[in-house]
Amino acid sequence: MSVYERHVFVCTRGDWCPAVDGDGLGVHAAMKAAIREAGAAGRIRINHSGCFSQCGNGPMVVVYPEGTWYAAVTPADVGEIVTQHLLGGEPVERLRYDPPGVGPHELERDEVGRPIGRTGPWPAGGE
Repeated sequence: MSVYERHVFVCTRGDWCPAVDGDGLGVHAAMKAAIREAGAAGRIRINHSGCFSQCGNGPMVVVYPEGTWYAAVTPADVGEIVTQHLLGGEPVERLRYDPPGVGPHELERDEVGRPIGRTGPWPAGGE
């Protein structure tokens, strides 16, 4: 088994990332396909992940060894992440996630259960 240049985890389990926040499974599938098409499958590994305990901010993606977190990723964002970050080495700033510094599931919520005070292109109402 080779050591990968980058190892990517996509949240595809739990109650939020795969369904409420967006399409975690679609992000995972698109990322695997893009890496294969780029001929980088032997260098960059894409894996399913369980919950990252940041519900309401997903689908979440984490890239190692950098430890770069992405939030609210859609299948349409995958090409940019693959080209710019996974192949080019530069994180996609507009999608980066800066965890709020609280424990799991401790984010303050609004009346419909969405986290309060976050910024970014998150889908309204889990659409």
